[in-house]
Amino acid sequence: MESSMVIPVVDVQSNNFKEMWPAMLLAIKSSSFISLDTELSGLGNRKNLLAESIEDRYKAVCHAARTRSILSLGIACFKRLEDKAEHTYFVQVYNLTLLCSEEYVIEPQSVQFLVQHGFDFNKQYAQGYPYHKGNDKGGDVHALNVRNLFVELLRARKPLVVHNGLVDMVFLYQCFYAHLPERLGTFTADLSEMFPAGIYDTKYATEYELRLVASYLEYAFKKCKLDNGKSIQAGGKGPHLVLEFCNYTGNTQSYVDYRPCTDGNGVGGAADVCIQFSAYGWCPNGSQCPMSHDTDLIIQQDEKTKDSKRQKRKRKRKQKGSKEQCEEGADAPPTKQAHLESVDVEEEGKNKGAEKNCATAEIIEDLSDAGRMDHETLGTAEKVGGTVKSEAQDGDPSPPSAQDGNPSSTSAQDGKKDAGDKRVDGGTHRAGFDAFMTGYIFSYANSLATKPEESSPETWLPGCLNKLYLSGKSVPLQVVKSTFSKSSKAHMHKMDVVWGKRKSNDATPKLEKI
Repeated sequence: MESSMVIPVVDVQSNNFKEMWPAMLLAIKSSSFISLDTELSGLGNRKNLLAESIEDRYKAVCHAARTRSILSLGIACFKRLEDKAEHTYFVQVYNLTLLCSEEYVIEPQSVQFLVQHGFDFNKQYAQGYPYHKGNDKGGDVHALNVRNLFVELLRARKPLVVHNGLVDMVFLYQCFYAHLPERLGTFTADLSEMFPAGIYDTKYATEYELRLVASYLEYAFKKCKLDNGKSIQAGGKGPHLVLEFCNYTGNTQSYVDYRPCTDGNGVGGAADVCIQFSAYGWCPNGSQCPMSHDTDLIIQQDEKTKDSKRQKRKRKRKQKGSKEQCEEGADAPPTKQAHLESVDVEEEGKNKGAEKNCATAEIIEDLSDAGRMDHETLGTAEKVGGTVKSEAQDGDPSPPSAQDGNPSSTSAQDGKKDAGDKRVDGGTHRAGFDAFMTGYIFSYANSLATKPEESSPETWLPGCLNKLYLSGKSVPLQVVKSTFSKSSKAHMHKMDVVWGKRKSNDATPKLEKI
């Protein structure tokens, strides 16, 4: 795989859903794992989503899922190719534009954010594939629809990968599966049976397995891609990831949105980078910030900082034998604190202001993994105070050099000619590309964690199995069925549908209906 890739993302909507059904079904069934991402119409009261009690958080997300909707769904299917080099995957990515057929709340600030990042609401209302939420209705079982596509995903029994995925899992359950249970323990018990191959959260993997200095989606993806490219350039002797994509032809080619994904060669010093955005993928000044929000430039600066610290440690070891001095500045924890401290002393006053904003940013970051960043969130977060980490940029995935996936778009270098271009927060916002980035991080992390003798389609990240990242908590949410929790009745009924135990529900959707 070259350092520069073009990712084909297949757009699926009402005019081609049935046409693309066989291809999507085959991709799901033949995959080794599947990564998902969603775009939502809103999240409701942000303060409740940050409650200290996880049970209260769950109730707040449930309320949002019952009153809001999924606007688009990204599906990335990664198939490990056993007859090729280790960690080689064949990847197919789909971006489904959806339209809830029931009344739902759409928040103005969410609309504003999505429009700013290229989401086409005219297309959604004109061509979004309809679906209803909650339990099944008459005729659902034999229809070709999104709910049955989700059923096929369950039947495939593949590992499911998300990024900061608690909100995604709650919305997926309510929108495509059944009415949500009232208690969190029941919900996790249901999930453990729905996905027996396990659920993996790359937000958790990024912080606790890869231990990157930042964990918002675009940063994690580009950092993994950069490190993977270095491994390949070094001769490919170490573990590295290789991806292959489908060469679409015929009518399908007209549905494909090609997303360039190049390695940026940013030029600039530490003063050019927005410290706030560098740390959390979010900045209170948004597009008005005079500093760069270019993730490639941020990563480049982090690499320089890391090299500088490494050289500094070597000099200290030579000069003094003190253990305290030898260990000073060793392996930075998975935060940007080390990077913030590297700024010159004359910037100390600015850093104090940045640290105050960091408390706010840590709250916002994880709330916005699906593009739900807005000024209202900022206001709420400032009132809440700051111990909760966040994921604002996870909803803003596309590299600054890629506009709408058009290969002829402005190059990364051209995009850095002036401050105006630097302030572009990533171009078109797409669930499909988010899902691809999530899958890439997971497959790369797996390539590093898996020993050659243990390599197999069933061997993934054991330390991340069934652990969903929780903002501001030292432990993740365990997706397990405890001895004190029972599965919900709606889930047990749905499982009968999934596995064909009910006579009226034992058929897979018939392709003759296309």
